[in-house]
Amino acid sequence: MKIILFDAIYLLTLIGLVASWYLFRPLRHHAKPATFNCLKATDGKFKSIRLKPKHIFAVGLSYAQHIDETAHEFDPIATATVFLKEKRSLIPGGGSTEIPHSEELMAEAAHLDPALPGLLRQKFADIPPLMDYEVELGFILLENISDANLADPDYKPKLGFFIANDLSARSLQILGEGMPNRLDYWGLSKSLADFLPTTTQVWVPYETVADAIPCVTLETRVNGEIRQSAKTDNMIYTPRQMLVAARQTYPNLALKKGDLVIMGTPGGIALSTPRFKARLAALLRFDRFTKLRFILKGDRRQFLKAGDTVSVSGEWLGEVTTRME
Repeated sequence: MKIILFDAIYLLTLIGLVASWYLFRPLRHHAKPATFNCLKATDGKFKSIRLKPKHIFAVGLSYAQHIDETAHEFDPIATATVFLKEKRSLIPGGGSTEIPHSEELMAEAAHLDPALPGLLRQKFADIPPLMDYEVELGFILLENISDANLADPDYKPKLGFFIANDLSARSLQILGEGMPNRLDYWGLSKSLADFLPTTTQVWVPYETVADAIPCVTLETRVNGEIRQSAKTDNMIYTPRQMLVAARQTYPNLALKKGDLVIMGTPGGIALSTPRFKARLAALLRFDRFTKLRFILKGDRRQFLKAGDTVSVSGEWLGEVTTRME
């Protein structure tokens, strides 16, 4: 009997050790910042360029801290993650953004999965949007860019830069977890009306330099409280790498003059998931509805609510403020 009890304790201990290793094991790869040529305010000037793109490409997971806080893995071989935002989201100069209600979210979800609203009504009494903020450096293409251009190692794209707030309804994004078209849900969650406030003027360098960006500190303030603060040269992809990834992800969409690319956000967003919890959810095979239910039961105080004022800035590149309605 004692031998059986000892064997059981030994087995449980071994299982516990293996489980702890699985949940808390270190990452295989750690993201490192790319090498940039840093541009100063005196290296260019502001121009009144109207933001009227044919396409808006958005880059995800481009800062190491953001990769960590969202419990994603980093693959040094893979290209940048790119998805599309709809043009209705663009609101130069900011102003106000209406927080979508549950029925509006379900109607949006139906565009990707007509059966989804019915499933959500069965499982949830209400779907709050989980409104989040993301300060980002963005750029506009000042010329058409061909695949031949991108294949030329000496090619330097002509770009202008601005500051953006990539607002998100995280509940829609979470509903894409485990789906083959996951990035479509990412784009949808960030594509509702007025979900992309931007500064109104575009800063253009006097000289086109390879891998050059304005090296500024990005900040987000919610009702005056700093939520995000990081330097742009902490990004792990260059503008050129982002353009290559956009072409690979969307080979049917040409890169045209006037198209926008928002370059991803640093850490400090409202939605944060400890890595061990994400690994436990994967181990237990949580589906997207279970993941959403757990987040809805958690602390939601960091998410935006009606009446909140959100300001994103990039030092001399400017600031844009949005009031949530």
